Amino acid sequence: MTWFLAVVALLGVSASGPLMAATAAPAMVIAFWRNAAATAVLAPFAVRRRADLAGLRWRDLRGTVFAGLMLAVHFAAWVGALKLTTVAAATALTCTQLVWVVAIDRLRGVRPGRRVVVGCTVASVGVLVVSGVDFTVSSRALLGDLLAIVGGLGAALYLVAGEGARRRLTTTHYTTLCYGVCALVLAVGCVATGASFVGYDARVWVLLASVTVCAQLLGHSVLNHLLVVMSPTVISLLLLLEVPAAALLAAAFLGQAPPAGVYLGLGLVVVGLVVVVRSRRTPVEPVA
Repeated sequence: MTWFLAVVALLGVSASGPLMAATAAPAMVIAFWRNAAATAVLAPFAVRRRADLAGLRWRDLRGTVFAGLMLAVHFAAWVGALKLTTVAAATALTCTQLVWVVAIDRLRGVRPGRRVVVGCTVASVGVLVVSGVDFTVSSRALLGDLLAIVGGLGAALYLVAGEGARRRLTTTHYTTLCYGVCALVLAVGCVATGASFVGYDARVWVLLASVTVCAQLLGHSVLNHLLVVMSPTVISLLLLLEVPAAALLAAAFLGQAPPAGVYLGLGLVVVGLVVVVRSRRTPVEPVA
């Protein structure tokens, strides 16, 4: 049953990229509705256990708000990348959040081990290969690659910012606050860019609902449940399979077939990140 749930979770998170790429709505709107819907689902459970917030400190709240802001950057950039480049490239380059976490740790005085440095180097070479191939395809695809890398940085800052708050907040309260802040920031972004919240056809709403169910409920929520019976390292490695799985789903349902050089770069990224995950002493939590 554990591995069955792991497969369900992997398929859930892997489907999110192709589903959002196929949604005929602005990237900011897709990101907003995904987080707003998740907040609406979680809020009643958080309110029911509001007594758990008695020990909440201003420092924890500040860290949670900043984490929500960085989550908004992650979603806006990643979904934007899906509109400009292939699902395979966008997913792989966003997964470089692990490399960004290592870089942030280094700035905080944590020296990475030799194997971590090697893994980061291999993954970075893979990023250069993917971006170089996309540059020959079009400047639009290259812009999508850059947005995906920014999305990875936002995810890394989200993880680091929420590290302290997660020690004193329940998962329900932390994710509710993060998703709520994220949705609010994305709503401001939609207003600023003139993107409409409504007015889309039924197919768009079905795809938005599918993203929420697949990625949030059957994806990351199941992964959080599996943390009870599986190590965080195994979960992190499992998440890396999202890269080839998303590429296969995009090829099957969207007809996306990136150049052969992109697949070479994706392979280097995945191999490098596997080395990083297996070598880091502090496991990296999956992005909610």
